[in-house]
Amino acid sequence: MERLCYFLGFLLLAARLPLDSAKRFHDALGNERLPGYVRNHNQLNGWSSDENDWNEKLYPVWKRGDEKCKNSWKGGCVKAVLTSDSPALVGSNITFVVNLVFPRCQKEDANGNIVYEKNCRNDTGLSADPYVYNWTAWSEDSDWGNGSGQSQHHVFPDGRPFPHHHGWKKWNFVYVFHTLGQYFQKLGRCSVRVSLNTANVTLGPQLMQVTVYRRHRRAYIPIAQVKDVYVVTDQIPVFVTMSQKNNRNASDETFLKDLPITFDVLIHDPSHFLNESAIDYKWNFGDNTGLFVSSNHSLNHTYVLNGTFDLNLTVQATVPGPCPPPSPRPPKPTSSLATTLKPYSSAPVPASDDSLEQSEILDENCQIHRYGYFKATITIVEGILEVNIIQMTDVPMPVPQPDNSLIDFIVTCQGTIPTEVCTIISDPTCQIAKNAVCDPVQVGDTCLLTVRRAFSRSGTYCVNLTLGDDTSLALTSTLISVPGRDPATPLRLANGALISVGCLALFVTVIVLLAYKKHKEYKPIENSPGNVVKSKGLNVFLNHAKLVFFPGNQEKDPLLKNQPGIV
Repeated sequence: MERLCYFLGFLLLAARLPLDSAKRFHDALGNERLPGYVRNHNQLNGWSSDENDWNEKLYPVWKRGDEKCKNSWKGGCVKAVLTSDSPALVGSNITFVVNLVFPRCQKEDANGNIVYEKNCRNDTGLSADPYVYNWTAWSEDSDWGNGSGQSQHHVFPDGRPFPHHHGWKKWNFVYVFHTLGQYFQKLGRCSVRVSLNTANVTLGPQLMQVTVYRRHRRAYIPIAQVKDVYVVTDQIPVFVTMSQKNNRNASDETFLKDLPITFDVLIHDPSHFLNESAIDYKWNFGDNTGLFVSSNHSLNHTYVLNGTFDLNLTVQATVPGPCPPPSPRPPKPTSSLATTLKPYSSAPVPASDDSLEQSEILDENCQIHRYGYFKATITIVEGILEVNIIQMTDVPMPVPQPDNSLIDFIVTCQGTIPTEVCTIISDPTCQIAKNAVCDPVQVGDTCLLTVRRAFSRSGTYCVNLTLGDDTSLALTSTLISVPGRDPATPLRLANGALISVGCLALFVTVIVLLAYKKHKEYKPIENSPGNVVKSKGLNVFLNHAKLVFFPGNQEKDPLLKNQPGIV
């Protein structure tokens, strides 16, 4: 009896050996999981259970402690970069992208071979062989490229044959995606993407792992592993951008009173799952203005009081969803009951029963509401609301200089009093800045200031003038044309004016002398203000006439300072 027990035990052990020696996908790909992981998950469309057998002979597995880069790739390590467009609304598609980063000076060519970049030096210098891996030559020496479905190495780790898409012979990498106890295999080049429908994905953060193999004649060698966390949610991913004219820094969520704030809602929906959905935006700005409902993703709102306000947004979308179980219906009446009710029933009664069943069939694609939420606390303060240039004047210069002008800009503003003023002088298109100057300003209770700026040469300029304080920055722009200056021009204008005045003075003197000769009678000058003025006026004319004939040093004459031609 004892021998029989040993014999039966040996048979059981022998029967288990094939099961224990066969490697499963979850053994080959790793069992790393996030906290709260549940082994049993709903079936993902197009994915397979990681309880399937893994062909370790064709696809060897990295073991703990292996020097993974030593023998897996020529010239160094290959790095895999995994990204996704997470978070994803449940029911939508999430896309994963894997990009391979090769060692320095290596790249994939149009035929799928790995080659050295021209004129690129790595640690070993320039290579005489242009190829790192010439898989095209390998295909010509083997049955890889003959398209035969009988080849035993044209298969994935689970034994399924490669799909023979157009150009598949140039695809030399095998990618195995693993998540939620299921896997997906893909043949590709140095970059692949895989989309996963999230209808059956458990809500919350999940882990995606990818193992990459490269072709090695009739087998495959692991070259890289990568993992990343993605999130599936039943709430619509919502982001809101807030912007306002004259606001100095919108990132601190501080805005200005009496100026509209633009709120723009961005829904993260890269798979366009919500494209056909009716979306409503419900706003509560926290300032007792009530609830605003809009179908537009952008809205303006103006706060008229200073303070802190709680902003709340609810986004509602109608999306396809699972139908609830049908409610039980009463059984159809028996023939005797139907006969009894017949006098009280109309003819369409049987037809209505059939139409009810038909309507249930048509309503299998049910719709449900999904919601997204956004909250923010914003601060409203006083600021500079508006700035205007009301006048520009040319500043006279004591000594005229060619191509050099000073211009005063008279500026007014509304709102708070600025603490600084900046001007940027650019080309006429306002694109290329030529000069920028900032100065502190000190003004009274009224915002009225004069900004003086110099222009080194003639031409047309764009002038951007900005007034700022701690919270606001108000801008205005103008185009200004600065004419050319000739240093001789003002002087010629002054001399011409003096000559004209001198001729007029000489003419008046002649007239006075003739009148004096005509009236020889002597009359003393009366000491009256009117006569004094006239006398002084005559002296001025005589002095001007003398200056015309005897000019001397005109710059010392204080009367020249009042001449309009001098700048």
